[in-house]
Amino acid sequence: MVTRKSITGRFGSAAAGILFATAGMTLAARQRRLEKARLHERRLELEELAIRRESLRHQQRMHWELLARAIDDPSLAEVIDAYDKNIPAERRRQFFYANAWYVYLFHTHRMGLLDREELYRHLREFFQSPIFREYWQASEHMRDSLNQTSEEAQLGHMVDGLVRDLDEADTEEWWVVGNPPAG
Repeated sequence: MVTRKSITGRFGSAAAGILFATAGMTLAARQRRLEKARLHERRLELEELAIRRESLRHQQRMHWELLARAIDDPSLAEVIDAYDKNIPAERRRQFFYANAWYVYLFHTHRMGLLDREELYRHLREFFQSPIFREYWQASEHMRDSLNQTSEEAQLGHMVDGLVRDLDEADTEEWWVVGNPPAG
């Protein structure tokens, strides 16, 4: 009887060892599959981001080309001119150019090349131009038509605050006016 128990114990230990080894290999294989799936998902996310950025670059390029045509040809500008007709044509052309710069900065921010603080600092510099300020005021009705939860509307509100801060500042050191948003 003692011999039989000893042999059974040895087979039981061996079976348990094989069972644990099999479970370990199965777990390791499952972890490799999960890691492979995570890497595949991350690769797809990065590809989607690259496609989105390329689409934004293309959209920005198209916006500039269309706007440049409107700036060069007043008859084409009439198609998109939503500014007050009492504003002289030359000034409205300058507004188109100011809009091109604003849209450029906006898309540069959306692509992640400028964070909000950097965007704020660039815009603070642009708003030193009286024409840029006039453009901003003349385009207010266009911004009012935006979905107020959109990123563009939220950035517009940030810029409105910047303009108020610049108007109320009692310093000539415009580069320190306002509180840039973090990141």
